[in-house]
Amino acid sequence: MEIHIVKSGETVTGIARLYGVSAQKIITDNGIENQNRLAVGQALIIQFPETVHTVRPGETLFTIAQQYGTTVLSLYQNNPYLANDPTLFVGQQLTIAHRGQKIGPLSVNGYAYPYINRNVLFRVLPLLTHFTIFGYGFTEAGDLIEPDDNELIRLAYQFKAAPIMLLSSVTESGIFSTERASRIFQSQALQNKVIDQILVKMREKGYLGLDIDFEFVAPEDADAFLSFIQNTTTRLNAEGFSVNVDLAPKTSPTQQGLLYEAHDYERIGAIANTVLLMTYEWGYTFGPPMAVAPVNQVRRVVNYAVTAIPREKIFMGIPNYGYDWVLPYQRGVTVATVFGNQYAVEVAARYNAVIEFDETAQSPFFYYTSADGNRHVVWFEDVRSIQAKYQVITDNRLLGAGYWNAMRPFAQNWAFLNAMFDVRKVVL
Repeated sequence: MEIHIVKSGETVTGIARLYGVSAQKIITDNGIENQNRLAVGQALIIQFPETVHTVRPGETLFTIAQQYGTTVLSLYQNNPYLANDPTLFVGQQLTIAHRGQKIGPLSVNGYAYPYINRNVLFRVLPLLTHFTIFGYGFTEAGDLIEPDDNELIRLAYQFKAAPIMLLSSVTESGIFSTERASRIFQSQALQNKVIDQILVKMREKGYLGLDIDFEFVAPEDADAFLSFIQNTTTRLNAEGFSVNVDLAPKTSPTQQGLLYEAHDYERIGAIANTVLLMTYEWGYTFGPPMAVAPVNQVRRVVNYAVTAIPREKIFMGIPNYGYDWVLPYQRGVTVATVFGNQYAVEVAARYNAVIEFDETAQSPFFYYTSADGNRHVVWFEDVRSIQAKYQVITDNRLLGAGYWNAMRPFAQNWAFLNAMFDVRKVVL
């Protein structure tokens, strides 16, 4: 695997010739929409097929996998277009294996809403260990608020990704409620009613675990929140279900603020089966322009986390999005727009912007002037920033990565993940 940075005047065809690979391989692995319009400074992942099979009459994915001692799932991972359309034709070339040695096994969790684009979903599921579906809430009376999740659960099983139910304090209006969270923490009867219903739904629908995502918990509810986690984990583990808890990105046990104070890393880490560090949102909707997950800041969070939580329990969060800010930034006025990472590159190419790379944050960014004359700056993720984040994961020997979220296309991320790691899969 190589990472190529596009220079002025370069084309996909020319780059493919330079590395001795097919142009179509570069297009697919990087999700390039318009091969005639690359952005200067754009990062491309270049993969080198080592074993290639040419499809013969009568062959199926199963028989081809058997021939090479591999699996159909591996064929999906190495040929991502197959997940959307597994139809084979005579003469079609399938990559059986790429050149290069993988680092080793890794667990990967991806979060998504039920309305995820199915083409995007099929690209992601072959490379997930856990698939967490957002999400279940609960009413003030303790009745579950249920999403339309049946199809996603079925597809998770199809690709051997463990479907995980998510419970949060998000209300019917779609916002995290400190008050509603407090209600369930303070009432044993209410939380048992909710847990009873969770267990029924998990058995009924085939969920294999629960993700607890309670944000903006009041500091005075810290102990009650911990008791809720203990109660939930004890009851679910007894039934064979795992529990993951999402944690705000702290750098010390005494960090102040509504996001942080009730998230006691050491105590929660001792109870939960796994945790997700939400290591993103330094650059955010209402904040000043900067990287969403600058690796220097991410590393500070992880450095603290491994002193408080067993490293083999930790998923490190990775953002699958960026932001576009109109300049000049004005606090309280400017509202950034969420961008998908592939879309960000398309915008850079459209406006002939030069993509730069911040070495401290290990994140790409660019400036452009829109048609209305406004100056913008965009911070996003590419294969270089993803590589830097996975370096933090491997340096600290963490359990794996957790993507918030899997909703947007990011082909080169999944190509990188497949090139570098053996993603753990659930035996279902």
